[in-house]
Amino acid sequence: MSGERTYPVLPCADLDDALAFYSALGFVVSFQRRRPNPCAVVELDDIAIHLFAMAGFDPGSSYGSAIITVAEPGARHEAFRAGLRERYGKVPVKGIPRLLPPRRKAGTATGFSVVDVGGNWLRFYRDGSSDDDTAGRRSGLGRAIDVAARQGDARGDDAQAIAVLDAGLLRHPDAPRIEVFEALLYRADLRVRTGVDAAPDLAAASALLAEHRLGAEAERALKRAVETVPVAEQQHRTGRSDDDERPG
Repeated sequence: MSGERTYPVLPCADLDDALAFYSALGFVVSFQRRRPNPCAVVELDDIAIHLFAMAGFDPGSSYGSAIITVAEPGARHEAFRAGLRERYGKVPVKGIPRLLPPRRKAGTATGFSVVDVGGNWLRFYRDGSSDDDTAGRRSGLGRAIDVAARQGDARGDDAQAIAVLDAGLLRHPDAPRIEVFEALLYRADLRVRTGVDAAPDLAAASALLAEHRLGAEAERALKRAVETVPVAEQQHRTGRSDDDERPG
């Protein structure tokens, strides 16, 4: 029947914080109530999410999750990045909240995840796709990258994802350079999330890009990756500091 809709109902500790976060993503508040129980509905195009506040709620313990299908995950991800950067001054990539990088297949974004201020996972997929789309289709290092993405992006286990990539890079030293580049960038992102120095991986990826013709998409991917790295790590990677910019 037409007109039927499903609203995921997600908890949060503070309704105002949740509404501010979803507003940064581009959602608009279509309903809210403060008493007796604080709750609201936020909407973006055909996406509608119901939020409710719980006193004493711990976002770190949330099991809330929603699967959302969209026509163009890449465009949606870029819009979210821009909104979060404007709201927070940077794109949060670790902790709560955070925006995870897009999952890609053949250079095309197939999906991504957002963790909101309530610790709830919003899992965005390209309409008609799923996490299993690449299962069995790639081999070697490519398959290791896909497995790592399921661990890090779908399940939130960044440490296990790094371990999978470490093993894959060791096991497949002769893998295609574009796959090595992809693995290095993803491991750099995972290291940023876990507070580990990502500069060596970014430097290695940059060297691969300079040595081999990996294409414009690889250049854009490296640029996006560098933007997520804390300033101190960028200085370490380039060997420069703020003092280098000051006149002696």
